[in-house]
Amino acid sequence: MREQVKSYISTLQGQIIAALESLDTSLDGARFMNDRWERVEGGYGQSSVLSGGTHIEKAGVNISVVHGKLPPAAVKQMRADHEGLPWTEGGTASLPFFAAGLSLVIHPCRPEAPTVHANYRYFEITEEAGPENASSDAPPKILAWWFGGGSDLTPSYLFPADAQHFHRTLKAACDPFGDALYPSFKKWCDEYFYIPHRKESRGIGGIFFDDLSKHDHKRLTTGGRPRQQDEIWAFVRSCGDAFVPSYLPIIQRRISTTDGVEKPLAESEERKRRWQLIRRGRYVEFNLVYDRGTKFGLMTPGARIESILMSLPETARWEYCSELGEEEGSREKELLDVLKNPKEWA
Repeated sequence: MREQVKSYISTLQGQIIAALESLDTSLDGARFMNDRWERVEGGYGQSSVLSGGTHIEKAGVNISVVHGKLPPAAVKQMRADHEGLPWTEGGTASLPFFAAGLSLVIHPCRPEAPTVHANYRYFEITEEAGPENASSDAPPKILAWWFGGGSDLTPSYLFPADAQHFHRTLKAACDPFGDALYPSFKKWCDEYFYIPHRKESRGIGGIFFDDLSKHDHKRLTTGGRPRQQDEIWAFVRSCGDAFVPSYLPIIQRRISTTDGVEKPLAESEERKRRWQLIRRGRYVEFNLVYDRGTKFGLMTPGARIESILMSLPETARWEYCSELGEEEGSREKELLDVLKNPKEWA
């Protein structure tokens, strides 16, 4: 499975980068900068970042393949969802781990075009190799494995057609693998990307899942779902393959100054940009205060901080008691109402 995941995320990274670069057809259009790095503790990655494009202000499409030792505190925390992990209270043992995944965030220039995030990953914990196995080529015994991931949309202005397209594409990717997946993972996404101190969601959701393995899952108590590793892996690939068709048609519509086929927004460019930066501030708040992936990355020994913080926008804004979003009937209030009361889009 390790080799399959490594091959897939590398291919998917290339496909997504090519799709995003196709948005800018000018001869001097911005291109992704590829930065391959090595992790001293074990593993490698490739951070591919675009900045200052014609239509994309900042984007990062990163892959990482890392391995090392999980500290005891992390083993204890993970054992709650993975019964195969050995643990005794007060234990001090570390366990070898392997993790590989793709993570991306795209922050477009125009306020009409939504930010998008996606992440798909595989995690494996193995038995510590003893001295008797030091010279053996046999792979270590796997104690636990699981997949996680998802994709979510964060608009500054709400276009229902965009929300419907995004969610319906993800639902179509989920449905062949079980009728429980999309509704369960859509609900999980709404709950996960919630900003408690603002009492609102970060965006209009998508899907989110973690700890998906052969074992029973507390989020999937009814309905069909994949259980075997190859079935779950096929599901994850289906979701990954759905990213470009879920997002590219949306940004292609919204990078037009006439807002695609719909009536242009009446708000001034200055007001739209101001609101976009305020919403990006909310994005930063969630990522730095609540996001588990960001916190796990920052606590991991040898973590590459630049790649972890790639998700943050280059510009954001915080206003003291801003009136934007409070006016009844405004496009800003329309978005906030949905962020406070998530809707079904598919």
